[in-house]
Amino acid sequence: MCNSFVCSCQKFKKRERMGDTSITQAQICEFSQQHGNDIQPHFLTAMGGLVAIPLILSKGLCLQNDLLTQSHLISTIFFVSGICTMLQVLLGVRLPIVQGGTFTFVTPTLAMLSLPSWKCPAWTQNATLVNTSSPEFIQVWQTRMREVQGAIVVASCFQIFVGFSGLIGFLMKFIGPLTIAPTITLVALPLFESAGDMAGEHWGIAFMTIFFIILFSQYLKKVAVPLPSYQRGKKCHFSPVYLFQIFPVLLGLSLSWLLCYMLTVTGVLPADPTAYGHMARTDTRGDVLSQAPWFRLPYPGQWGKPTVSLAGIFGLLAGVISSMLESVGDYFACARLCGAPPPPKHAISRGIGVEGIGCLLAGAWGTGSGTTSYSENVGALGITKVGSRMVIIAGACAMLLSGIFGKVGAMLASIPTPVIGGMFLVIFGVIAAVGISNLQYTDMNSSRNIFVFGFSVFAGLTIPSWASKNSTLLETGIIQLDQVILVLLTTSMFVGGLLGFILDNTIPGTQEERGLLAWKQSQERGMESSQLISKVYDLPFGIGTKYCDVSWFHCLPACLKRPSGDKRMNELKTVGQKNSVKAGLERDSEMGADTAI
Repeated sequence: MCNSFVCSCQKFKKRERMGDTSITQAQICEFSQQHGNDIQPHFLTAMGGLVAIPLILSKGLCLQNDLLTQSHLISTIFFVSGICTMLQVLLGVRLPIVQGGTFTFVTPTLAMLSLPSWKCPAWTQNATLVNTSSPEFIQVWQTRMREVQGAIVVASCFQIFVGFSGLIGFLMKFIGPLTIAPTITLVALPLFESAGDMAGEHWGIAFMTIFFIILFSQYLKKVAVPLPSYQRGKKCHFSPVYLFQIFPVLLGLSLSWLLCYMLTVTGVLPADPTAYGHMARTDTRGDVLSQAPWFRLPYPGQWGKPTVSLAGIFGLLAGVISSMLESVGDYFACARLCGAPPPPKHAISRGIGVEGIGCLLAGAWGTGSGTTSYSENVGALGITKVGSRMVIIAGACAMLLSGIFGKVGAMLASIPTPVIGGMFLVIFGVIAAVGISNLQYTDMNSSRNIFVFGFSVFAGLTIPSWASKNSTLLETGIIQLDQVILVLLTTSMFVGGLLGFILDNTIPGTQEERGLLAWKQSQERGMESSQLISKVYDLPFGIGTKYCDVSWFHCLPACLKRPSGDKRMNELKTVGQKNSVKAGLERDSEMGADTAI
């Protein structure tokens, strides 16, 4: 078996010479051989989302004044994301795709933590009254974290079942752009208040952060920066790298952070804790760097034994469904950018199932969120043209190491509040726009589609706002049922997504009008031979082909069903292979099994 990425590329080129039509794969591989060690873009691109989630949840967990615990949460989510990325690349959909914390879990989690029984005590909001090492404070935040953990663990079991049972393929028949668009859009829109509160600590610093991110991501994205690199043939030389397009958020945060440090040292920012702009000082959150340990290994159950409630489970089920829908789109986009054939149903089912396992691990470790495929890293593939599994695995190792080194999480937790708020304004806006972009497949000249989307989004904002202010009117007398109803009705993405799903599947409309045809065509680039699909999406080390080659194994929804001899001969002929089946099998044996795309 060939384990090197270069060897894998040579195999793709052999296919091209033999008449294989997947020329794009050979081109991608040729480019990737020159940049196959480009690990940093994927690791640093994921950093913004991984840091943002614990910081958003800190207020609901009563941790806004406990920076050390925030740093531990950041380290934990880095560590678990590294594990989940390895699982997905090796045993999941097998595409070079990064796994990380998902924002689709944030909204239902905050809705659950806003229940009267889980609202933070007033004294936890006052920094002078909080003793972060006291048993009372630790009990306050850990009970909330354990409740979130239990909900994530149970909800992830549903995702595991949907994935490995093949049910995801059946559900996709009824879920189209008019369901996905309001669901994803309403992941970000309800978070405007959190972003505004943090940016409002100093709007000047927040707008400076926004300016840098927009400058790098939009105006300078096509500017190549010559950086020193080494290649065996060319030795030391300078290669053009689109640095601003790859790291716009990281560069924006770094420059704003540096500006805050200079303004702190020069005394421009006020030292009085009650003065406006004090939270922009770097020394207000800097103590966490000295307090954090150099090494800390996250482990399952580190916050205690998870607890379970119906309200949390039903709320996070909405997040699980949204996460699955988003991931299916990421799989097709990743395959397209890598030059791989579109993922077949068995690979999608396996990918969703492994993502469920990742959510289960995230709940067990206590990250406060589940895991999902990172769309921003799929976009990084299009920029770097590095479609190697080994690069993503190396990035996952970097995440694991970052989770073990406690100072890394502490450094990220010490970012000034207005800088984080400015980043949130950009990130949440982009997430909302990603949701709306799904409407490109529909006929938006249709009054039917305009009504479905507009009503779903507006109701998804109105109903949760009303429910949170009038929770007493929803009481049935059964405490558990009241909590379930309140969490569901205060979760915007659940309300909007459910309305979009019902209206889109009940109001008369053609497949073309609903966008189902165009959406399906954008995901499928034509028929590919099962030979090529198996090379890309088969499990590694001969699992499923060599060691598990039994009839019942290939009947599982998450495994490829092998074609018969006649069907295999026809497939070889369709890609220009005129040789016998025997010659084709010998060629397969010569090529071996690919371990990289």
